[in-house]
Amino acid sequence: MPIALLPHDDDSVPFPAVDTAAREPNGLLAVGGSLRPRRMLDAYRHGIFPWFGHGEPILWWSPDPRCVIFPDRLHVSRRLRRTLRREVFTVTRNRSFEAVVRGCAEPRADSPGTWIVPAMIDAYIELHRLGYATSFECWRDGRLAGGIYGVHLGRVFFGESMFSRATDASKVALTATAAAEDVELIDCQLSNPHLERMGAEEIPRAHFRTLIARLGVPDA
Repeated sequence: MPIALLPHDDDSVPFPAVDTAAREPNGLLAVGGSLRPRRMLDAYRHGIFPWFGHGEPILWWSPDPRCVIFPDRLHVSRRLRRTLRREVFTVTRNRSFEAVVRGCAEPRADSPGTWIVPAMIDAYIELHRLGYATSFECWRDGRLAGGIYGVHLGRVFFGESMFSRATDASKVALTATAAAEDVELIDCQLSNPHLERMGAEEIPRAHFRTLIARLGVPDA
């Protein structure tokens, strides 16, 4: 089935049904549209997220299976437990959202490029300003050492990215996210070995959509 093309100037045009997403590449659903709040919130309410690189059009995804973390199944290693007991980091919430997003956008040793392009940075900052995006920050000696940010709807934290400038900082931020009273599911989008070590698991896309509806994510 051809990938849907969304108009840039009309955010009321709906996304196609997620079960029409491509199998290869896994989850590609639509191209185009905008990153304005109405379009972004419509996406997350349907279990869809944007992901594209420099010079590419906006690409919208809904992969199957979906990678998630259930907070009560988060795996905390012995080393991370020691870090938490020693209170190496001070953790805050929504103290420096923009700084966390920009930290996540910094080049990394294993991946000099980034998908967090300037338009994406602006889009998530606007969602945060409107109360729909959240960050958890880790501080050490008064400096931002790491963090995580994502869209927060209902009791679901749709994780977008995390970063570390000090050992275990991003893991501590993820642990804080899982411990938040208003988070019952963390969406990790796609699996990777790092997330798997933290307890992430894959579930069918249909089950994911059932879960987010049950956890208070409003239908668009």
